[in-house]
Amino acid sequence: MNAYHIIAKKRDKQSLSSKELEFFVRGFADGSVTDYQMSAFLMAVFLNGMNPEETVSLTLAMMGTGKVLDLSAIPGKKVDKHSTGGVGDKVSLVLAPLVAAAGVKVPMVSGRTLGHTGGTLDKLESIPRLRTHLTSAEFVKNVEKVGFSIVAQSSELVPADEGMYALRGVTGTVESIPLIVSSILSKKFAAGIDSIVFDVKCGGGAFMADLASARGLAQELVRVCSLLGKTGRAFITDMAQPLGRAVGNALEVKETIECLRGGGPHDLRELTLELGAEMLSLAGVEKVRGKAVSLLEKLLDGGQALEAFRKFVEAQGGNGGVVSDDSLLPGARSVRTVTAREEGFVSSIDARALGELCVDMGGGRRRRDDEIDKSVGFLLEAKVGEKVSKGSPLCEVHSSSEKGETTERVREAFRIGEQPPGERRILLERVDG
Repeated sequence: MNAYHIIAKKRDKQSLSSKELEFFVRGFADGSVTDYQMSAFLMAVFLNGMNPEETVSLTLAMMGTGKVLDLSAIPGKKVDKHSTGGVGDKVSLVLAPLVAAAGVKVPMVSGRTLGHTGGTLDKLESIPRLRTHLTSAEFVKNVEKVGFSIVAQSSELVPADEGMYALRGVTGTVESIPLIVSSILSKKFAAGIDSIVFDVKCGGGAFMADLASARGLAQELVRVCSLLGKTGRAFITDMAQPLGRAVGNALEVKETIECLRGGGPHDLRELTLELGAEMLSLAGVEKVRGKAVSLLEKLLDGGQALEAFRKFVEAQGGNGGVVSDDSLLPGARSVRTVTAREEGFVSSIDARALGELCVDMGGGRRRRDDEIDKSVGFLLEAKVGEKVSKGSPLCEVHSSSEKGETTERVREAFRIGEQPPGERRILLERVDG
């Protein structure tokens, strides 16, 4: 058994055995399988797919490269949430402290920027001194004491996925259902969770641009959860435009804090409450949706969720002062406003274009080892359906320089029509399995 033959077998559209997948993934984790071999394997899977049994085997192989945590000593159900990635998606940063404030333990192993979408860890690392690389013991302690913890994969926890995840982001292999499913579930189940809620993004700013593709991914996530003996529920949600009004690491943390104070954009709050209600149901805290939403609203508006976030930041070494002073977060050297050239209604916003532009400005990675400028990004002054006048603000651009082409690319991402567009719901479908 060797790496070459495994790559060739998948290239030739053959199924791989659990032993072959375990050999290849373990080899990548210990260095005997190189980055370029893994890149070739990822492309072969991207082009030829995997059957459900292969996906289960790949997930287990990835989990097997590190520890699988036992959180049974912590009382109650451990429930997590995962988003498949979207532009402006900072839901995890609001949701984890909110649900923890309701008494649910949330162990969350998260990821970094992937393609044109931002990463939860990169956003969190905008906070001065905050650590996302913790030992397994620190992670478990924080889940127990704070109620939640958000960390990166490590040499202890699914180390193979960290490298595979980074390679997917720079080799054009992101939009592969088996690779997405195995990446998500290996991290989540290694963290010792009992149940998980999936937020599968759908639209121009997501990896799954159409409803059929998003539904296929949601169904596969729930199916593989079941095959692994876990409970998974999925929501397909709208990513036709950025979520909220902030795009970019530090800007999204500021919007997170605003939402945790009881404010924030309506779409961000609505989606957070819906996903949170499902997590409370899975944990057995409150199974009636209306009552669960009401409880979560009180925790947001009453400050308990914000306090949980502060405790989390400090427990992971960060400056908890950001919850009252967001000027502690990185600020851009240049801030300018892009204005509308005509009157009308915003009919669409190209979320992918803004996400890719944010990467070009330094807010994401083109290569695995790229440094990220946490200060760059956008604040949307107008969203889909809102009326604008000629010369009124569309978007505030936060960047490290004043490049004219950036302004034009932002303006081109906004489409303005004479009539308001039809209303589009944030929640499109639910998949229970």
